[in-house]
Amino acid sequence: METSYTILRIFAGSWGAVFLATAFLGVILFILRPGSRDIHQETATIPFRNDDRPKPEDGDAKTSRKVTR
Repeated sequence: METSYTILRIFAGSWGAVFLATAFLGVILFILRPGSRDIHQETATIPFRNDDRPKPEDGDAKTSRKVTR
């Protein structure tokens, strides 16, 4: 009779890899789903919300800040 360690090791080696690959693909598909661009663009501009000027009304994050050096 096999020990429980050996059984768990075999299970983790086969189905564990399948689970991790499926979870990875699920996360990638969730991030790249249609319509998520606006959400990610808004999240990317969080550090710049405290600039001296208010956010533009159209919500375009590319024109909302000016790089000054």
